[in-house]
Amino acid sequence: MPRNPHVVAVCGSLNDDSKTRVALRTALDAAAAAGATTELIDLRDHELLPYGWDGADASDAESLRRSVREADAVLFGTPVYHGSFSGSLKNALDYCKRADFDGTTTAALAVAGGGFPRATLEHLREVALTLDAWPLPQQVAIPNSGSTVGDDEIRDGDVERRVRELGEKLVRYAGVERYPEATRAPADPATVD
Repeated sequence: MPRNPHVVAVCGSLNDDSKTRVALRTALDAAAAAGATTELIDLRDHELLPYGWDGADASDAESLRRSVREADAVLFGTPVYHGSFSGSLKNALDYCKRADFDGTTTAALAVAGGGFPRATLEHLREVALTLDAWPLPQQVAIPNSGSTVGDDEIRDGDVERRVRELGEKLVRYAGVERYPEATRAPADPATVD
């Protein structure tokens, strides 16, 4: 792990009252408490024309890519739209190249107004793998966000605990391309057959 890992969260919601943004800030607060520097990439603040249009290079794509390249860990956060992640997050990720994520630790957080957003998390995992990132096995789904997440905090204690734990794990595994091997204590010769 880098001495002071840098954890970046990319918010795929463009809504001003985004519950995704609240959850990402909670995860980043936990990452900061665990010793990381943090940055929230709020896609509302980036001009990103639809990927592939003429003139797209004049947008904020390079700034976005630089932030991702400089991160030791990246957290993707998205509202759930029609069973998948937001178009704004997809567009932002389309601008990124494999070299921007090569071996970077990533995680996903999905916020749904309804039931458990399993497919959304799997879609983000597939994108991370395609970008040669290293997605953590742990990811967080926040169902029923209308009652679970308030204007500036997560109301459900179990969900808040899982979000904070995800922020801490991003710090713990930042810059690690695989889980460290477990070390075993040497066997006691008196107990070996």
